[in-house]
Amino acid sequence: MPELPEVETVRRGLDPAVTGRRILRAEVRRPDLRWPFPDNMASRLEGQRVERLRRRSKYLLADLDSGETLLVHLGMSGRMTLSGPAAAAAMPGLFHRDHPPQQKHDHVCLHLDDGTRVTFNDPRRFGAMDLVATDAAEAHKLLAALGPEPLGNGFSADHLATVFKGRRGPVKAALLDQRNVAGLGNIYVCEALWRSRIHPARPAGRIGRARLDQLARDIRDVLGEAIEAGGSSLRDHRQASGELGYFQHRFAVYDREGAPCRHVDCAGTIARIVQSGRSTFYCPQCQR
Repeated sequence: MPELPEVETVRRGLDPAVTGRRILRAEVRRPDLRWPFPDNMASRLEGQRVERLRRRSKYLLADLDSGETLLVHLGMSGRMTLSGPAAAAAMPGLFHRDHPPQQKHDHVCLHLDDGTRVTFNDPRRFGAMDLVATDAAEAHKLLAALGPEPLGNGFSADHLATVFKGRRGPVKAALLDQRNVAGLGNIYVCEALWRSRIHPARPAGRIGRARLDQLARDIRDVLGEAIEAGGSSLRDHRQASGELGYFQHRFAVYDREGAPCRHVDCAGTIARIVQSGRSTFYCPQCQR
């Protein structure tokens, strides 16, 4: 499932082509994805101007001048891509000038007033779309319980100390809990813990303040680097241009079981354990 860097990469690719544009026509080619689409979704989108495109955790939110916000989750395999002459002219070499033929899993297509087409393709149909009043978006059932954004001002070592206090469960599980920190997923938690040299099974409440300072910095750094690299493409992720992300080539631990640790002062080997049904990759020698 796309994590924060992948969703932010898609947002950044869509933003210059979508914000300020009006949706002339909305094609909704099936009644549902993971859940049913909202009533009259196509007619509620048509004629509306996109005022702002933003991200909350792993969700995209397009604020419309109707006072509604289109909420999008990419699910396991969802992609949002651009095509058309205006997008191609604005970003040469990234977008198709001609609209490609519609594919079987192109479930929603938005036709903008400058000829740009935004296509949502989702073979597995675990994605989701909803329309909600913009002024009530943060209270949406998918967003209401989310913790602070790890790249925002609300995230810090102080915050980690507060949510970890007294917790005996593993730090990895605490970081994956979206109520504690929004948008973190398996890949980037593994990478951040390796950078901080913290064992993923260490009880969250038994991490000292100096190490929490380092962990907060490493979370920000690994997310920022992944965004700049276009995210990680392991199976389905594509940028809005259709290009792959490249951060997977810089993984230090994720999916590197049996490979040597990349800390220069460590001779350890990357290991894999299973935590809460998910693979965790770490170095048993330098992560404590």
